[in-house]
Amino acid sequence: MALAVSVVVRYRKAVTYGVHALLAALGARVEHDLRLGTTPEETARHIRDSEADRVLVLWSFYSPDAEAMAAELATVRSLSGGRGLHIAGGVHATAEPQQVIDAGWDLAGIGEGESTIIALVRALREDRPLTSVPGLAVRDADGVALRTAPAPQLPLDAFPSFTGRNGPIEITRGCRYTCRFCQTPFMFGGQFRHRSVASVREHVREMAGRGMRDVRFITPTSLSYGSSGPDPDLGAVEELLAGVKEELPPHGRVFFGSFPSEVRPEHVSPEAMRLLKRYVANDNLIIGAQSGSDRVLAASGRGHDTSPVRDAVRIAVEHGFRPNVDFIFGMPGESEEDQVRSLTLAADLADLGARIHTHTFMPLPGTPWRDAEPAFIPLATMAELDRLAQRGDAYGHWRKQAEHAVRLAETAKAYPRRTRRRRTT
Repeated sequence: MALAVSVVVRYRKAVTYGVHALLAALGARVEHDLRLGTTPEETARHIRDSEADRVLVLWSFYSPDAEAMAAELATVRSLSGGRGLHIAGGVHATAEPQQVIDAGWDLAGIGEGESTIIALVRALREDRPLTSVPGLAVRDADGVALRTAPAPQLPLDAFPSFTGRNGPIEITRGCRYTCRFCQTPFMFGGQFRHRSVASVREHVREMAGRGMRDVRFITPTSLSYGSSGPDPDLGAVEELLAGVKEELPPHGRVFFGSFPSEVRPEHVSPEAMRLLKRYVANDNLIIGAQSGSDRVLAASGRGHDTSPVRDAVRIAVEHGFRPNVDFIFGMPGESEEDQVRSLTLAADLADLGARIHTHTFMPLPGTPWRDAEPAFIPLATMAELDRLAQRGDAYGHWRKQAEHAVRLAETAKAYPRRTRRRRTT
């Protein structure tokens, strides 16, 4: 007789996209009870109140939140009497399974989680060893995080982005642009995998049936949809947007190239902007510049220099969009002269009509720059960023990210070794 399993989620707005994808994959494939805890206290109450034989507690978080989530985990364990099997998932757990295990989680999910969560709940119901579940790091008797066999990377159409919950539709995973500061290629691979137009339309149809009228997308680079190479496939993009519009009611709206996704500067062309104007409701575009220094852009692996950034802003403004342009300050090896070039470019773009989204470099786990030393950001650079913000030309949480960067650098030094691996059959 199968054991009853209760799945409790520490449900946070900051990471709902990935959680929705996991819950959609789990769906009706494996029998389980589902409870969402929006606070540590509610999460612990769900664990205590569950009458199931096994309680699996799902946690997902980004690297800057790891320390705060470990503190929450301790609170939940205390309030729930130590009951429950706690698993951390997401890019941080994938990159730093040993650190996650040491911080108190029982398991770390490695890589994409849909296949893993299904196999894990089945193993709990059937009382099978967790080492039989692919895509996990399991604590051994000595506290070492030992990895099971890798989980398969399946086509996006194999699972829905979400079921019965709100959120953007994931249309692309993976990224061929392997920027040295970015976790996406590490987590999902260095090639694009696109959800089919038919699958997206099915999602939109279901959303419209529930009364939703706004559609947004998750993708590392919006105008790369349908393409496997560096150049946009505008025919594929139009097929996607036209299909989505057909599924929406007359008052439905499509948001594309805006939050939570962006557009690469070299993809911004008059043809692309005219295409978007025919279909989208957003009046802004998020464009990734990252630096005003060609030297820093080359070192970071961005795959473009500064020239397409200026062109992208000019073209976008000419076609009625307000660009929001990302800049990262403090990237490894960045000199004061490089920062001056970034500030100069940022001011020029603001004069053209852009808003500058300011960031501080963070040595994120799993990236090539995980162990890199952030560059010093002098007071003069900080003052100029503040001046742009006071004018209304810049925004962002770069000061908070600078604090995160210090903690991430400390963690990288504390965990210089790679996690020991074991493949199980």
